[in-house]
Amino acid sequence: MTSPDLAALRPRLPSPVEEIADGRFDRHGIRLLLKRDDLIHPDLIGNKWRKLAPNLTAAAGRTVVTFGGAYSNHLRATAAAGRLLGLRTVGVVRGQELADRPLNPSLSRCAADGMRLCFVDRSTYRRKTEPETLAALLRTADAQDAYVVPEGGSNSLAVRGCQALGEELRARADVVALACGTGGTLAGLAAGLAPDQRALGIPVLKGAFLTTDIEGLQQRAFGGSRGDWSLDDRFHFGGYARVPTELDTFAEDFEQRHGLPVERLYVAKLLYGLVALADEGAFPRGTTIAAVVTGRPFP
Repeated sequence: MTSPDLAALRPRLPSPVEEIADGRFDRHGIRLLLKRDDLIHPDLIGNKWRKLAPNLTAAAGRTVVTFGGAYSNHLRATAAAGRLLGLRTVGVVRGQELADRPLNPSLSRCAADGMRLCFVDRSTYRRKTEPETLAALLRTADAQDAYVVPEGGSNSLAVRGCQALGEELRARADVVALACGTGGTLAGLAAGLAPDQRALGIPVLKGAFLTTDIEGLQQRAFGGSRGDWSLDDRFHFGGYARVPTELDTFAEDFEQRHGLPVERLYVAKLLYGLVALADEGAFPRGTTIAAVVTGRPFP
């Protein structure tokens, strides 16, 4: 089998960097940049491109099997990649009960892009990385020879793919901040930054224990720890897909101020956290922060 020609998808790389004026940062002497990874590709957005691209090359035309919840952006991006590249894709979805319900907009888009959806109970889903369980899932999907991408797309190839994000931001900012799901983007980003820069991750999942996961990802990708990085887990707003009124109001206000659509599950939590940290005095005056816009609202 041959690898797909990803250049045919015409990604916009490096993604642009935009400076915005916002009084909530200006009054603390902080300069805010937005790293617009949401503009890399209309279907494979932001860190999804950076993580999927090396895995799609490694798949070399085989069926791609991956995993996610009912609102997984990773599943949507994988399904879109399959449609654009002519690859068969299978999404193993957490929650057997979803099989008896109408598909939500996210899963509907996956199906429309040709992804086969396989719903599994939550107990089986938790064991999906165990060899026997994985083999059974692949048999059920008629995909025994498939290329398997982990949930969220975070593996060694993905981490090395995200290293370029840090390299693109060298000499551009003192702190590079992004929202974290599985930690793969932060693991790669930190490795690509210069020694005098640091990466800040805002986890969007409650109790995700990402420190150990990121350390493990860097060990597998690079053979050891890389870069100066830290996490602040206070801004998950109760967990993944939780968007309370306070966060939604903040996002609407940011959109009105800057004319930028704000994705709620990741980007809104990142920006909210940065405003709060600026008010707390977490950044010295004169600091330049680059906030990575890893996604945008789906229609």
